[in-house]
Amino acid sequence: MTWRFALIVDPVASDDARSDFADTLRVIDPDAPALSVGELSTQRGDGIFETIGVVDGHPQEVQAHLERLAHSARLCDLPEPNLAQWRAAVARAAAECPPGESAIKLILSRGVERVRTGLQGPTAWVTASPAADQTAARTEGVRVVTLDRGIDGGASARAPWLLLGAKTLSYAVNMAALREAHRRGASDAIFLTSDGYVLEAPTASVILRRGDTFVTPEPTGGILHGTTQLSVFDWLEREGHSTGYEHLPAAALADADGLWLVSSVRLAAPVTHVDGADLPVDRELTAAMNRYLLSPRD
Repeated sequence: MTWRFALIVDPVASDDARSDFADTLRVIDPDAPALSVGELSTQRGDGIFETIGVVDGHPQEVQAHLERLAHSARLCDLPEPNLAQWRAAVARAAAECPPGESAIKLILSRGVERVRTGLQGPTAWVTASPAADQTAARTEGVRVVTLDRGIDGGASARAPWLLLGAKTLSYAVNMAALREAHRRGASDAIFLTSDGYVLEAPTASVILRRGDTFVTPEPTGGILHGTTQLSVFDWLEREGHSTGYEHLPAAALADADGLWLVSSVRLAAPVTHVDGADLPVDRELTAAMNRYLLSPRD
């Protein structure tokens, strides 16, 4: 990935009511060193992030992403972000995005830990880069395998320190799951609880179709509430379909009348196989879904 643009954000208090944040946003060379060796995001993965899709210079679903950033900050005991400041940072980064599809990443870290003076933070920055070509995933679909996440359905409520509902920088497990999926001849994975219920994919939400009803796993089960999933549900409801949230057993995947992985950059990728078993693919509906997701959305 080639970074086109980066800026450092000097976080201000969440109740700072200023209207101009230009002096808190410092553009930097995206190829130059920028972080301290004491930065806890790189040392411990101690921070949170959001990735916003950009289409022809328009950042998609900004408010939903910012609200989820704030939610993650609360779960991780990080300072509450000033959403107006972050919106200004997104707009500044989007202005640098060329026609076509790009991705803006927002990162908020606990900061730099210094041996003598203690924690000096938080640290925050924003990057923008071209998005990878997702045409194949959107049109041809993806094969997935199911993988045990190693937690049961009650883990989030019983052990909130696991941060299961936060979008943290600690993505080593997610990346390991994708490598395991590739070893099994698939391109992606769907996590299951150890007691056999559907969670999410390593970098996407799961949407399942039963007849004219579309459902996704309950976000209370320690998974991220997907911004793209919420947007797709809004569109499906306007198209006359029913939507809902359910505690989905693993068997529901193989019995589905359609299955999608949805995320901010890849958008809607239909699932063609689960653990080697064929699934029906509605290419017309998928194409319409992606046309909607590529349209300007605030």
